[in-house]
Amino acid sequence: MADYILAIDQGTTSTRAIVFTHGGEIHTVGQKEHEQIFPKAGWVEHDPAEIWDNTREVIGTALGKANISNSQLAAIGITNQRETAVVWDKNTGEPVYNAIVWQDTRTSKIITELAGGDLEEGADRFKDICGLPLATYFSGPKVKWILDNVEGAREKAEAGDLLFGTTDSWVVWNLTGGTEGGVHITDVTNASRTMLMDLKTLSWSEEVAEAMGIPMSMLPEIRSCSEVYGESTKLGVPIAGILGDQQAATFGQACFEKGMSKNTYGTGNFMLLNTGTEIVRSENGLLTTLCYKIGEEEAVYALEGSIAVTGSLVQWLRDNIGLIQDAPEIEDLATQVDDNGGCYIVPAFSGLFAPYWKDDARGAIVGLTRYVNKHHIARAALESTAYQTREVLDAMNADSGVDLPELRVDGGMVANETLMQFQADILGVDVVRPKVAETTALGAAYAAGIAVGFWEGVQDVVDNWEEGQRWSPQMGEEERERLYRQWKKAVTRTFDWVDEDAERAEEAVEEAEGEAQDG
Repeated sequence: MADYILAIDQGTTSTRAIVFTHGGEIHTVGQKEHEQIFPKAGWVEHDPAEIWDNTREVIGTALGKANISNSQLAAIGITNQRETAVVWDKNTGEPVYNAIVWQDTRTSKIITELAGGDLEEGADRFKDICGLPLATYFSGPKVKWILDNVEGAREKAEAGDLLFGTTDSWVVWNLTGGTEGGVHITDVTNASRTMLMDLKTLSWSEEVAEAMGIPMSMLPEIRSCSEVYGESTKLGVPIAGILGDQQAATFGQACFEKGMSKNTYGTGNFMLLNTGTEIVRSENGLLTTLCYKIGEEEAVYALEGSIAVTGSLVQWLRDNIGLIQDAPEIEDLATQVDDNGGCYIVPAFSGLFAPYWKDDARGAIVGLTRYVNKHHIARAALESTAYQTREVLDAMNADSGVDLPELRVDGGMVANETLMQFQADILGVDVVRPKVAETTALGAAYAAGIAVGFWEGVQDVVDNWEEGQRWSPQMGEEERERLYRQWKKAVTRTFDWVDEDAERAEEAVEEAEGEAQDG
């Protein structure tokens, strides 16, 4: 009798394996970070081989701690960083290039070319098909970059020798045997983040693939989020659930009713609103995307507000600036002052995502005076997460026509109670954290468990969900709107930063770095 589900969470900064009980509780965890590779300004890469090695290691760690046999695992569920593109040789199993991460902005020229030379006019070229604007965020242009820039890649792709996938596809292909018969698949949620999938048919769009110069033979088979795809060759356990990380968190938060919403606080922030079986087109800078699809049931769609930099701003203050030694220290610093001292940080490191979609924006710290100290900067960093979330929530309310009564939250940053209280204050609605905050991995576990009958269906997910803590607004309306007005002013200061002068400056820095490395 199987008693557990194994979830693999292949994230932006680390890979985790979590063993869950039937009650949706964490039994054991294995986790390992992987290298963040920054070859040039705006470029972000991961080593796919390192990710696969880490995946195997964390599975071993989690199962070793659990002290259980493989027969006690009912299934494996997988969730992953979305949009990050991996291209590999199906004959050798070797990646032809590093994974290009969702934050990477190198494809900006490709985006402009696809828009017909005018991004303002042509950004929506494929939006009716895929629900997404042309942006560096998505996978399709990243694949085109690899084919255009890696020697021999296009020839191999056209010969049918290369495979593409987001990191779920890479992990599943390796888990199921790799070059010895690995299964090349993805699920509808990850496929919906490539720009290559037709939202209506849930199949690859030949029109978009041709426009991007991507051979259809590279693309994985699109499957539902909850069905048996194959078996792990090492564990002998069925792989039965795949969801992109933000959709997995929505699933784990039991947001199954139309109008329910969650916000995940991780490397970036991602808010999803369940729109039911209806495809809702945003008029306010949100993305139309898949929410989930269980087996043969109808697909459920969502509106999404994607924010590129939230938790990674704290990492930047730690790793690049040296303001803190460990991420949790940010709250200790922030609580030493009552407010931000007039300082605002807009972390447009990868441009601005929702609701602006401005690739040419860059980060700014504004409102500085001699009064501002490191405590104010720490507080401003936390507050920027809450402000960006407010912008997305306003857009969702406008698109849906319904004001959300509360916001369910999850992810690493929700342990920061100072941030959660400020989030409630700046939104003017309750913020609710579940008892089990690891909802991303949990959602993948639920999808896999439902596919094999470990759980009967989504009602089991609803029954398992428990409120952990609730924050209610304490700030007055006048103060809330004053602070938000200042934030909006700060955001405008980041617009249109990248021009010919800025590009030349970035190239000069890259050239100097290259010479230093050669020396």
